[in-house]
Amino acid sequence: MWGILKYKFDKFPARLKVARKMVELGLRIGEDQKIYCGNLRINDVSLAKAANVDRKAIKHTVNFIVSDSELLKIFQNILPAGTLLKNIAKNLGLGVIEIEVGDENSGILATASKLISQERISIRQAYATDIQLEETPTLIIITEENVPGELIKEFLKIKGVLRVSIY
Repeated sequence: MWGILKYKFDKFPARLKVARKMVELGLRIGEDQKIYCGNLRINDVSLAKAANVDRKAIKHTVNFIVSDSELLKIFQNILPAGTLLKNIAKNLGLGVIEIEVGDENSGILATASKLISQERISIRQAYATDIQLEETPTLIIITEENVPGELIKEFLKIKGVLRVSIY
């Protein structure tokens, strides 16, 4: 997808910033050519501030996307991912494992899940940032309880894992 966006928005850096922010936040273009998060209408001024662009860039981006059938198929069907429990996990009595990954990241989620299940701990949520969107891609796993700190050594043995934090 990022290859398509970079190619299509190559000559329009402000529009690319808007498109990236829309993908990052799970924003879609509705039938009325307005921007939504789920069914919540997003104000152009607010999105412009979040994307660090002029308000006009929002309108130009929407018009550009609507005029391109390939982009429109993408941006009409984006859904927000929902609540990431990371920042409230402690308040809920949940554990958090943050795994910073490198370029070779195939199988990290599967292997990490296996290590956690061997401890008989349930996974409540798993979230991976997009390796093409983030400078430092991260896998965040929320568990029903805290994971023993000794597992850090085991996580670090997984191919492609650069850093691990458990809290």
